[in-house]
Amino acid sequence: MQATLTTSNIETLFSGVLESLSEKERIVIERRIGLNGEKETLQNIWNSFKPSITRERVRQIEDAGIKKVGRIIKATELSAIQEMAREIMSHHWGVLTREKLIGAIISNMSLSKEINAHILEVIVQSDFEIIKSKPRLWTQTYFTLPNISRKAIDAVHKNALKILKRKKDVMERTELYGQIAEDLTWEVGKLDNVFIDSVLDIFEDIVKGEEVLIGLTRWKILNPKTLKDKAIYVMKKDKLPMHFIDISNKISDYLGESVKINTIHNELIRNEEFILIWRGIYALKEWGFKPGTVLDVILDILNKNGGPMTTEDIIKKVLKVRNVKKTTIYMNLQNKKAIERVGRNFYAAKSA
Repeated sequence: MQATLTTSNIETLFSGVLESLSEKERIVIERRIGLNGEKETLQNIWNSFKPSITRERVRQIEDAGIKKVGRIIKATELSAIQEMAREIMSHHWGVLTREKLIGAIISNMSLSKEINAHILEVIVQSDFEIIKSKPRLWTQTYFTLPNISRKAIDAVHKNALKILKRKKDVMERTELYGQIAEDLTWEVGKLDNVFIDSVLDIFEDIVKGEEVLIGLTRWKILNPKTLKDKAIYVMKKDKLPMHFIDISNKISDYLGESVKINTIHNELIRNEEFILIWRGIYALKEWGFKPGTVLDVILDILNKNGGPMTTEDIIKKVLKVRNVKKTTIYMNLQNKKAIERVGRNFYAAKSA
């Protein structure tokens, strides 16, 4: 059955289904999905009726028409689309955003990307075994299977916000999802990572970055707009200090945006979020790095300690704020102008 469905005959079959509706139902649905032109709002449609009808009445007509469509489709080839939708949703533990579900249907059924996606949405919505979400601020429209509760969806979202706000930084998705599943076991039962992932697609205050990261949209780290945010993004992604040329190249690789080397270098210099830790190498200030050479860092450590330290202790503390080789640290300890050896394997800052 699925093999007979193409973009062309789906639209033809759907038009035939609409012919079985009342005139008002057919007109409203045609205009709501842009079947013969642009997709129209409820307000545009209600204003055009003579005598005029209320916005709520237009919605009632649309809902009644969609219910009839659902009954009629069961006896047509279009029911294959509903079967495909249920199959896709079951693989995602019963919840998917409209965008992802319709996109998956188009892909799985090898339909043209030029198809009117609103037709597919109405066909899915008319299935009595699939529930479409009500409009809510800051959320995407989504579909669920009957066994999925709004309580579970809201609990996952609320818990994700709590964890991310406490963390105050982006996280790897698997780490966040594991914490959510553990926190909510007693409240909503066992949760799968696929379900949690699909739920968090719904909410606009949470954003997923390339590959594995997730965070709050307002942080702008996973949805970088400015050059500074893009530099922070690639450095957090790689989790280590980088040369400004490498930062420029990474922005191009990860975000598909060409950046001039001088431009990114100037951005790194003028923003306090970045610390120059070696020749052309920058780290994020929040990582605990301090400006200056390796020698400057060693002297700062020795002065704060208030007395001699062993080579091993010095190396350990330097490596917490510098990504350098141990041999580099040892070589700097031999700087007799700034550091003196005060015993076997002990060093101190030289007095002025």
